[in-house]
Amino acid sequence: MAGDSLSSLPLSRLKGVGPAAAEKLAKLGLHNLEDLLFHLPFRYEDRTRISPIGSLRPETGVVIEGQVMAADVIFGRRRSLLCKVADGTGMVTLRFYHFSAAQKNTLERGRTIRVYGEPRPGSAGLEFYHPEYQLDYADSGLPPLEKALTPVYPTTDGVSQKTLRNLTGQALKYLQAHPPQELIPAQLLDQSGLPSLADALSKLHNPRPDDPVNLLLEGKHPAVKRLVMEEMVAHQLGMLQKRAGQKAFHAPRLGGQTLFEKLQDSLPFNLTGAQKRVIGELMGDMKQAHPMLRLVQGDVGSGKTLVAAAAALAAIESGYQVALMAPTELLAEQHRENFHHWLAPLGIKVHWLAGSLGVKARRETNAALADGSAHIVVGTHALFQEAVQFHRLGLTIIDEQHRFGVQQRLALREKGREDNAHGIQVPHQLVLTATPIPRTLAMSVYGDLDTSVIDEMPPGRKPIDTLVLPESRRPQVIERINDACRPSAKKKNTQAYWVCTLIEESEELQAQAAEATFAELQIALPELKVELVHGRMKAKEKAERMARFSRGEAQLLIATTVIEVGVDVPNATLMVMENAERLGLAQLHQLRGRVGRGAEQSYCLLLYKNPLSHTGKRRLAVMRDTTDGFVIAEEDLKLRGPGEWLGTRQTGDLAFRIADLVRDEALMEPAKEIANKLMQDYPQWIDPLLRRWLKGGQNFADI
Repeated sequence: MAGDSLSSLPLSRLKGVGPAAAEKLAKLGLHNLEDLLFHLPFRYEDRTRISPIGSLRPETGVVIEGQVMAADVIFGRRRSLLCKVADGTGMVTLRFYHFSAAQKNTLERGRTIRVYGEPRPGSAGLEFYHPEYQLDYADSGLPPLEKALTPVYPTTDGVSQKTLRNLTGQALKYLQAHPPQELIPAQLLDQSGLPSLADALSKLHNPRPDDPVNLLLEGKHPAVKRLVMEEMVAHQLGMLQKRAGQKAFHAPRLGGQTLFEKLQDSLPFNLTGAQKRVIGELMGDMKQAHPMLRLVQGDVGSGKTLVAAAAALAAIESGYQVALMAPTELLAEQHRENFHHWLAPLGIKVHWLAGSLGVKARRETNAALADGSAHIVVGTHALFQEAVQFHRLGLTIIDEQHRFGVQQRLALREKGREDNAHGIQVPHQLVLTATPIPRTLAMSVYGDLDTSVIDEMPPGRKPIDTLVLPESRRPQVIERINDACRPSAKKKNTQAYWVCTLIEESEELQAQAAEATFAELQIALPELKVELVHGRMKAKEKAERMARFSRGEAQLLIATTVIEVGVDVPNATLMVMENAERLGLAQLHQLRGRVGRGAEQSYCLLLYKNPLSHTGKRRLAVMRDTTDGFVIAEEDLKLRGPGEWLGTRQTGDLAFRIADLVRDEALMEPAKEIANKLMQDYPQWIDPLLRRWLKGGQNFADI
């Protein structure tokens, strides 16, 4: 059996793994010995020493040893078996709610018992609830104490800690004789001072009592870093391979700039330096004969849509079609309005394709796309339906792409796929996001994309002033809205949002909350015209109400979080968010971005209900202290972790098994350098690394 063959040895090689056990272990992603050895403990228990009962502390895991003094069944509110144990320094109670008569009978007075557990305060002083225990036997006494710390593994129904420890112990014997193949050349790791893979795995599964357990658990021990480094290298390799595969396709050379120059001449404002820089990067990409793969990040209000329009006009001028896809009809409608406003004077008609479109209109749009008379189409998921065929698709623009699944994004690209004399041609791809992406996530999730950042806001924008207020201040908040927005107020045309949130992910419950607030504020603010928008309304009704608010015909808009993206009303200078503690930082930041879009000073009032959790306090403090989207994104990543930060994790999305992007940020850059070196000089190690860590998931960030 050679080194890497650990991955080819099924778990059935181990004693105690039959078909039923193998099926349960497979739920943990464990199929072979290498899987098992890479299934690491998340904490450790110290069962190497006995603690005196008199020194016990609540909720601290310990081993005690003493004599059984009594074992009695107590009939109270709940039947329980109480066993008293003493060791000369004190007495403690073991309590069992689930027990048998046979168990009670084994707990005979005078027998020696060894117990492991965490004592907690109970009615009889400190108590162990359902602890693990061992009794002495006349012929053998108690077994010796553990010599190493006891690992605690992630588990699932039907797989006990005892089973995992037993199987891992067997696998470690294989490891000593047949260590896993080292897939990163030693010279690339020498400078890091990290241990071998076999030594790292042995240490993590079997640490000695004097090992610094805190370093193991915090990911700071060299043994953890060794595995983290290799996993990060594998992810970077997957990204580099995918990027090379994407770049192997051909793409049309798009280079027209006359139309965009005409658009610029008609605008009542100048582009920011950041917009000009990013447009230059896009134009450089689209002139190449291989597909552009570029992510444009820009905070709320930074002008991403105009940058996208510049790319679209370059494609149209070169004789190609453009598709812009957004995750919601509300956001897609906003893009359609902007593009129509800018492009109609240039003689370009913006077509529309969404689920709410009627059969006749849909048929007409599909026909125009197929015969090439439609230059640009804006829409939602409807764009990648089978009936949609393009005549000559040269550019796809995807907004807030993290809300789409991998297959959905690929489906839109495939609409422009052509087989020609040069090989396979696909459209250029532009991805937009108003959610600033922390650097570590950008490197690991979107590492196959070139990245541009619009890091400058249009001139004249003032930072939004954010206040954090308890729910008890609600009457004063309502009065403030009345003072600011009523038609007789000194400030003309001031408008406000009132956002209702609920912790449940339920359109129906959110709608009910918004409707109740709508009824309340109509009575409280009789001088204001109030509109209501929520996700359960029909798209047409929602659009009409939004349009009235946009035109200034209403002063206050009550809404659910459907207004998170896609609403642009410069006169709206006041935002109230109820139950702000229930939202994540990214969503709070997106919602706040609905104000501050004009020249007037804007305000955001975050109402919260007590008691506030520690995380809730920290989130609201971050919102109060900064309006910088990238600072907020970094804090959000620290609070929520990468999996939750990314939202609904689509098939193949980021799934680190050991690495933690927040904890291990410092290892990301070295891992990227090693991955590049492997691509250049050690291509033979790439596939084995991907198989070990990605399990065929190299396409996790495919777009």
